[in-house]
Amino acid sequence: MKKFLQILLLISLSASLVAKEKDTLVDHLAIASLLIYDGKYDKAKDELLLVDKKADNFDAAKYYTILGVLASKTDDYKNAVSNYTKAIDATKTKVFKAPKIVHKEKYLFSIGSSEKKDTAPEFDAAKVKKEKLEKLYMYLSQSYFKIKEYEKTAKSLDLAGDKGRERASLFALRAECYWKIKQYSNAIDALNIGSNLFPKNTNLLKQKFYYFADLGLYQAAIKNAKLYMDKTNADANEYIILAQLLFEAKQVDEAIKILEIAKAKFPSSAKSKILLGHVYLKKDMPRTTAYMFKHAAYNDTSYLKDAVEMHRRIKDYPHAIFLNSQIPDKVEKLKQKLALHIDRGEFAKVIGLKDALNRYNLLKDDNIRYALAYSYYMSKDYNSAEKNLKKIQDTDLFKKSTIIRANIEKCRNNSMECI
Repeated sequence: MKKFLQILLLISLSASLVAKEKDTLVDHLAIASLLIYDGKYDKAKDELLLVDKKADNFDAAKYYTILGVLASKTDDYKNAVSNYTKAIDATKTKVFKAPKIVHKEKYLFSIGSSEKKDTAPEFDAAKVKKEKLEKLYMYLSQSYFKIKEYEKTAKSLDLAGDKGRERASLFALRAECYWKIKQYSNAIDALNIGSNLFPKNTNLLKQKFYYFADLGLYQAAIKNAKLYMDKTNADANEYIILAQLLFEAKQVDEAIKILEIAKAKFPSSAKSKILLGHVYLKKDMPRTTAYMFKHAAYNDTSYLKDAVEMHRRIKDYPHAIFLNSQIPDKVEKLKQKLALHIDRGEFAKVIGLKDALNRYNLLKDDNIRYALAYSYYMSKDYNSAEKNLKKIQDTDLFKKSTIIRANIEKCRNNSMECI
């Protein structure tokens, strides 16, 4: 019996040792990494819980890096920051050793006259550590940006060394971070450094001219905008932005040149024509403005209203009526048609619109009600004129209506007064 118990104890100890050995052979960190890669985040989290942090071979740098990646993948960026920071601290103190080299089996006979010896590159622990830290700082910067810690984002990018300077977009990100915390000079400096390192990149120039414009530094904005346009195929919108900057800098003639180029280069751009039209209107050139608005309306019907109004102002009624007929908005179309008839003294046609005005509830507008009443007055239908004038509530229009009423009384008393 005693012997039997000893055998059982030995079996139990043996099983325990096998289990322990088996457990130490399982690389929970490697499995967690694979699970994260496959998008199985819950399982990765469970696997990381099995890691023995007290073990002699515990790799803190790797462990916290994987925890940081897992946190960022699940949008838990505050936790990601915490774990990446721990990973950085652990990496700084970690001793990096050269990987074990697996030698190929030597055969008795080899093909060829000379035997090649395996030459492994010299292991540089400092370089490996530097690369690991740079990568971690890049991860950290991304997480800081997500939680809107913009100053720390920029600082982490700087600490990322070569990796933090390897793409132009990283300087754009630095600049944006500084801009958000109102460190404007640092933002411009970041773009300047980026432009020097990546002279072919045009997005940095574009970002710079937007910043200068926001700061009201129009000359600097214009300079960078022109540099940008020289280097890239700028679209119509970018020409418009440059023109607007020129207006702000009171360089109207330069703005006109830019918009004329945009009009020729982008014939389907309605905005460039509309903006150009407004500039010509300020220069007291209403006919040119009407022409611009009309051509803008051909590209975008939302500008038909402006085109009709401009042609009405210059009394080009045939064009105004033609353009009015194309307005898709029935209410807007009716209101402008009314204005055109009033302008031309076509009062009978205004009265003819009464049913349509009622149908679209436009007579609730006192201005339109007054226009109808005035048309009745001019058509000598005094009863209808008075009936509509009485419904007017607007103070200024009510004063005008009293003058018409007085005239109506004169006309009734002496018809010769209204010939």
